[in-house]
Amino acid sequence: MKIIFFLVLGYVMGALPNGVWLGKYFKNIDIREHGSKNSGATNAYRVLGPKYGIMVLILDALKGFLPPFLASRFGVSGNILLVIGVLAIVGHSLSFFLNFKGGKGVATSLGVFLFLIPNVTLALLIIFILVVYFTRYISLGSIIAAAALPILTAFSPIRNDVGRIPLTVMTLLIGIFVIWRHRTNITRLINGTENKFKLK
Repeated sequence: MKIIFFLVLGYVMGALPNGVWLGKYFKNIDIREHGSKNSGATNAYRVLGPKYGIMVLILDALKGFLPPFLASRFGVSGNILLVIGVLAIVGHSLSFFLNFKGGKGVATSLGVFLFLIPNVTLALLIIFILVVYFTRYISLGSIIAAAALPILTAFSPIRNDVGRIPLTVMTLLIGIFVIWRHRTNITRLINGTENKFKLK
């Protein structure tokens, strides 16, 4: 019963549409009707401004971090923590609050992996920041970080209570999922029409 509770909690917390709710509450704007029409942190930054964009980023990362973290505090361990994390990411991208639509899962994945593999997450953050700094494309940074995720996971130290093979398979699937969610960005990158990130 405890495991079922945290599985449901993972999805429900992941499904919380922070960008949409903050936009409507503070600015009376539905960010899904502006910019890239995505409900995630990047579009929130562009549409709502830096303050709210950063707030969405932190909240979206927290909803990935908290479910497996809280589950571990209540005695849940092993590979079930991976499943809880996956459900948080799925909840973000297929939110029942948004008719099973949502963001691309990058910030929520960041939160999940910050708990599961913090050393890999730090390396991915560095890769992401460097790519965005030199290219100004957040989407490209996300895509490259997603591609590097399973590779770094396969060769880095991991939690003792989590199997390396299941974790590597999970990161591979999440990496593929994140890249797939960026398929329109990939098309725009190839065509040279992708929006560049600008600090406000």
